Amino acid sequence: MSNKIKIGIIGVGSISHEHIQAYKKMPNVELVAFCDINPDQLQKMAEQYGVKETFTTKEEMLEKADIDAVSVCTWNAAHAECAIAALNAGKHVLCEKPMATSVEEGKAMKEAADKNGKLLMIGFVRRFGNDARIITDFRDNDFFGDMYYGKATYLRRNGNPGGWFGDKSRSGGGPLIDLGVHVIDLLNYLMGQPKPISVYGATFQKLFDRPTIKDSVDYSSSTANEKNICDVEDLASAMIRFDNGAVISIEASFSLNLKQDEGTIEMFGTKGGARLNPSLELYTDMNGYMTDIQLKTPTALDMNGLFYNEIKHFVDCVANGIDCLTPAEDGVTIMRILDAIYESAETGHEVLIKED
Repeated sequence: MSNKIKIGIIGVGSISHEHIQAYKKMPNVELVAFCDINPDQLQKMAEQYGVKETFTTKEEMLEKADIDAVSVCTWNAAHAECAIAALNAGKHVLCEKPMATSVEEGKAMKEAADKNGKLLMIGFVRRFGNDARIITDFRDNDFFGDMYYGKATYLRRNGNPGGWFGDKSRSGGGPLIDLGVHVIDLLNYLMGQPKPISVYGATFQKLFDRPTIKDSVDYSSSTANEKNICDVEDLASAMIRFDNGAVISIEASFSLNLKQDEGTIEMFGTKGGARLNPSLELYTDMNGYMTDIQLKTPTALDMNGLFYNEIKHFVDCVANGIDCLTPAEDGVTIMRILDAIYESAETGHEVLIKED
């Protein structure tokens, strides 16, 4: 491997900007090639970022481009095939979340990484935030005690991005697999990653993408157009049980009749609790009095730099062999949870999560 890590991007839609801009800030990285099935989007992005090597198939890029690693930034249904192709071509892979659209795809991705001796890192970007670092610091110093309950909301009032996000054949689902995956993984990570054993879930398809609303949405896919498909859920809710007795409650929506968008994470232990957003607060008792703690850290909930931190970690893993914070096995675990929630929503019953 040369002194610089040579990178290719597979899928140059909206999320790829975060990856590209982070890579371009790193002196030990060379951004070599872009790949996308949409030639117009590919040309636009290549011109914007000054990348000369462009390809419309992953096979051609993996064969012809001199690269060490790739970021997979396609829609969800293409994650597995692109990641596996890159791993089989001897490249390290950073794959955007969700890892795949099923447990079976996720397992196949991990098997490809193991077989080829290459890194497969999953883009659980929330683990790289200041809030996660602070909470894990308190957790590791036993501020929380036994952490037994967590709850999270990631709710949008009118936030279906359109394009592939609303098309189940490409997305694998709606807000659960797109938004909920973030907070399910973050809560599980902050609570010490206990093993999930069962879920009870419900999904609703009532408001769709609010086709009668005249206001524009705040979120828009680069693939959005007047022929948008919307066959995904617009609200998902679930309770997840873990082998240590802990429980997580989750709500995620694209469309919901609430006052305003919200995203809150709370966790509760025998010694203390915490809430993330709108500020990072800790709750405990001291000297016999109930006590609220407001951190003075000004950047505690600053989301700027999340992707830079994540991608710098990926580059460090590739260049220096450090342990990966978001390995493939964690992605498979989250896929087990997501699959079980969708199955529970369909059957109306609790679903047990069993490993092979």
